[in-house]
Amino acid sequence: MAIRGGNGGAKAPLVADRRYPARRAGASSSGGAAKPPKKPRRTARPARPRRKHGFILGSILFLWRMIWAVLWRVTAVGAAIYACIVFYFYAQLPEMTALLDGRARGSVTLLDRQGQVFAWRGETFGGQPSAGNVSKYLHDAVIATEDKRFYWHFGVSPRGIASAIRINLSEGRGAFQGNGGSTITQQVAKLLCLGVVYDPAQWKSEAEYERDCRGGGIMRKIKEVPYAMAMEVKYSKEEILTIYMNRAYLGAGARGFEAAAQRYFGKSAANVTPAEAAMLAGLLQAPSTLAPTGNLERSQNRANVVIGLMEEQGYLNAADAAEARANPARPTEAARQRSGGFFADWVMETTPDYLARDTTEDVIIETTLDQRMQKQAEEALAWIFENKVREGSKAQAAIVVMSADGAVRAMVGGRNTPQAGDFNRATQALRQTGSAFKPFIYAVAMDMGYSPLDYVSDEPWSIYVPGSGEYTPRNYDNRFKGMITLTQALAESRNIPAVKIQELVGRDRVREVATAFGVAQNLATGPALALGASESTLIEMTAAYAGILNGGSSVTPYGLMALKLKDEAEPLFGRGGGIGERVISETAAHALIYMMTEVINSGTGGRARLPDREAAGKTGTTNSARDAWFVGFTADYVVGVWMGYDDNSPLNDVTGGGLPADIWREVMVRINEGQPVRDLPKEIPPSAFTGAGGGYDGPVQPEDVPWFNDPSAPVYDGGSSGPPPAGTNLGPVGTDDLAEQILRELLGN
Repeated sequence: MAIRGGNGGAKAPLVADRRYPARRAGASSSGGAAKPPKKPRRTARPARPRRKHGFILGSILFLWRMIWAVLWRVTAVGAAIYACIVFYFYAQLPEMTALLDGRARGSVTLLDRQGQVFAWRGETFGGQPSAGNVSKYLHDAVIATEDKRFYWHFGVSPRGIASAIRINLSEGRGAFQGNGGSTITQQVAKLLCLGVVYDPAQWKSEAEYERDCRGGGIMRKIKEVPYAMAMEVKYSKEEILTIYMNRAYLGAGARGFEAAAQRYFGKSAANVTPAEAAMLAGLLQAPSTLAPTGNLERSQNRANVVIGLMEEQGYLNAADAAEARANPARPTEAARQRSGGFFADWVMETTPDYLARDTTEDVIIETTLDQRMQKQAEEALAWIFENKVREGSKAQAAIVVMSADGAVRAMVGGRNTPQAGDFNRATQALRQTGSAFKPFIYAVAMDMGYSPLDYVSDEPWSIYVPGSGEYTPRNYDNRFKGMITLTQALAESRNIPAVKIQELVGRDRVREVATAFGVAQNLATGPALALGASESTLIEMTAAYAGILNGGSSVTPYGLMALKLKDEAEPLFGRGGGIGERVISETAAHALIYMMTEVINSGTGGRARLPDREAAGKTGTTNSARDAWFVGFTADYVVGVWMGYDDNSPLNDVTGGGLPADIWREVMVRINEGQPVRDLPKEIPPSAFTGAGGGYDGPVQPEDVPWFNDPSAPVYDGGSSGPPPAGTNLGPVGTDDLAEQILRELLGN
């Protein structure tokens, strides 16, 4: 240690040697630049005193922090669960093309005899167009009408839902009742029933299933939202719109816009005009109510609303919108034609269910319907009721027009234009036939060899019926004509001669012939069979008369000519009816036709007489006039007419020779217009009935058959195996076998 001296010799303080040389300011110890001096240490601020809250405010803040802590966690968990639900629906969704045809059943399209469509059954489906290849006007009309923000939302429109709730509440409904505020995506979700497939074990019917799918309410909306969002993830906007445009129901049995465009306008959805597009888009609101085939004015008014929306949203300029309003869409004549509905229902009923009512295929049925005749028959019926029936009458009527081979050309099942499935009085109403049944009695007589000019006595007469006692038929006018020909007996619809002839030829034979001609339901067993106590339908009676016209062969009425699957040329099967086996001889049929011409020329059917051609027919009126009939034919067509009340009430002053004959005449005049005049095939054969003495080849005279014509003679007791002796009457010989045996003896065979 060095001792340093200083001035004055004073001792210097003791200082330790520096281990390291002092650094100069601005220089490093190694000779580099000096480091800047360290900043003086910052003095710590004094702590801010904590703000003191009031007890209430503090409690609120504490509670909020707790709620927020729970809320964001719950929201996060809920969002995760919701994402899982969306993903679940997403995973269940198939490819878009599998969703385009959502029909559980196929459609049936019915064509008339000229190949023109006149009716549809089931849900028609026109194919699978995409949203991109339909008409631009149709594409835009759907967007403008149903969801103008379609391209801007993610499946759900909160603004739309809020607006719908406001409207519903303002109109006094529940928040989710009525206007739903659904986007197109949500509507598609509903059309897909949120992925739930129809299960017959769960729903009583498809209608109930569809009602459940279309159901509203908050729970339905809650389910729709994730499903709609899943669709937005799975499909593009155009694919969602394509599903919608293919599955939407648009009235009149049309499923999808292609089917609807074909149904109403006879053209593809790619070619519809702005006015037609507006009408089609307008149907989405209420398809059945707004269908132009039901109420054209209402449909056009709705279309104008859609045109306004398209103009407002820029899809149509003012000129195009004005043009569309000035020329509103109108369905084609085929679409407007609502006739033939009863006929279509009948054809569907006579077609196997698996190819008609329950078909899963699209089926084409070619039929025998003549739309011109159908319209003429409907017009004839309407004209009679407007001009000859008192206003407000509830009486009903039915008409069948057919050819001699049983091909049905027109059918009117009631006065009102039918809805599908309505009660068809032409095919479903079993009614007593009255005197319209009598030709079958005379058909048997002609077939057994009688002549139209043979005689029968129209006098008071009774017959004993085992188990029932004495049966005494009466004429409708309570008068008696004495000896008259069989032709006059039929022409004037005399009851006593009809029963006598029936008992002579045998009831069993009459039932056999009537059944063979097609009148086979509930045939009476007693002598009242002759007076039409049995029941039949109008189509059966008309077909039976067609058998007389065609020469005596049975006829099965038919409306189906061929049934094909859509887009296939070969039919699955052909017509379902036609001419069958012979029932009576051709000679007998021609003799009967002659007798029936006299019904119109000189008998009860005078009001049915035609101005330009020959016709034959028969009137029929039942007890208390509950049923009135006229069935007859020209050389070309057979027409049957029935009139009565659905509740079986009596008609007022109506017989078969009255209003039914008028209707028949009006129909015949219309459908034969322009047809060449042809004579009926008729003849008067000589009688093979020679009487008890034999050898007589002319008309039977009273003296030849006194047992048949003498009501005062003792009743024959059936004790002899040969003809009854002179001076007896038929009495209990009405038993069929004995009557036929007697006739055979008299005929010598």
